[in-house]
Amino acid sequence: MPENKLFLPEGLCPPVRLTLDHLRGAMESGALLEAPVQRCDTGHTLHIDLDGIAGRISRTEAIAPWINGAGRDIAVLSRVGKPVCFKVQCLQADDKGAPVAVLSRRAAQETAMDFFLENLEPGMILTCRVTRLEPYGAFLDIGCGIIAILPIELMSVSRINHPSARLREGQKILAAVRSFDREHRRITMTMRELLGTWLENASRFAPGETVRGVVRGVKEYGSFIELTPNLSGLADSREDLSPGDGVSVFIKSIRPERMKIKLQVIEKVPPLEKPEPLRYQITDGQIGRWTYSPPGYEKTPVETVFTAPAP
Repeated sequence: MPENKLFLPEGLCPPVRLTLDHLRGAMESGALLEAPVQRCDTGHTLHIDLDGIAGRISRTEAIAPWINGAGRDIAVLSRVGKPVCFKVQCLQADDKGAPVAVLSRRAAQETAMDFFLENLEPGMILTCRVTRLEPYGAFLDIGCGIIAILPIELMSVSRINHPSARLREGQKILAAVRSFDREHRRITMTMRELLGTWLENASRFAPGETVRGVVRGVKEYGSFIELTPNLSGLADSREDLSPGDGVSVFIKSIRPERMKIKLQVIEKVPPLEKPEPLRYQITDGQIGRWTYSPPGYEKTPVETVFTAPAP
């Protein structure tokens, strides 16, 4: 896949001073630009200040045509105060002779989608921006405001109760394409394969250490404690623990052949104000097969195979 620097998520494009000459050049070349929306008027036209030059994106040009229904208007209104990408369609003058740039976000999104339809394949790693969190997953801008879904179960190997335990809105992340329904233009992403195998994560710890963890599950037989997003251990059950609690834990043993870490909870600790920064083991390229289990694992290997759908 050609390097995707032309179609970055909205809000991640480098700032550019948008002079009249720059706008003329972008109109002639078809270059993509970006600027924040100042307001949305009663006709759902988006107004943008292009360094003193008025920019206008009409309702029909504010969003790609494959987004339909009530969600279409919400998607337009929600752009106020946020950056949008666009192409310059033409330059006009208002009643007072001042320049006005007629812009199209739709044209930018259609160009980006054409690129994705031609080039995007399962396993490809993209730079994304989190736009919204829901109980079932996160919505990601993968380029020019084109939205993909990152299901909660594909955020990490360690299970969480809500995406806010792992991500926050506006966050820049890396994710890989899990599947692409080209007919309906639905893209599903995954992040857990980028966060390291069991052995890569376990190598950061050693028996005898005491480290911080987060309670992710409480069962009668014990509590699952997350050490990293892709690594959890099991501690004896305690009545005072609940999912989401921060704890300090003593590492009793690490057994790669059984993919198990035995822990002992020392005490509860204050929760973190926000999720810790993600540590990626894979940051670019394309993944074909990812095996989470360590060599010599006694059971069936835990792995992901990225395959394109049959034509």
